[in-house]
Amino acid sequence: MNRKCDKKCLELSFPAVEAEASKGIATLSARLTQNGLPEHKTDDVKIALAEAINNVVEHAYSGIASANVQVNCRLCKERLEIVISDSGAPLPGLRIPDGKPAQLGSSIQNLPEGGFGWFLIHQLTSEIRYERYDGNNHLCLRFDL
Repeated sequence: MNRKCDKKCLELSFPAVEAEASKGIATLSARLTQNGLPEHKTDDVKIALAEAINNVVEHAYSGIASANVQVNCRLCKERLEIVISDSGAPLPGLRIPDGKPAQLGSSIQNLPEGGFGWFLIHQLTSEIRYERYDGNNHLCLRFDL
């Protein structure tokens, strides 16, 4: 992510549990709005943040002791850069899932329970990168404004 920016970086760390993640997402969304995130991007950012952070809570820490999720946001005039870091399990194959939508069933009873998160993240962001180093995951999301 580009470090050249005239805006202050917003940082937040919280325990990787569902209730704290919800509070963290709400806090980050409010702070970004207060710091000038354009209104037309607010919902996109909140949805992508929620999907990515919930993946950390549900999958990265599945079967292991939860720790913290660290989120760093850099809001610039032309873009918003968000880095979500955790010490949980790596993404399978050390790569971002393709983001293909889940196959829909023929009836409401046959709808899949999951499989839409990465599709939404891919659709809502301008760029996604993933790195794993020093035992930590770093998911970078960029939104062009």
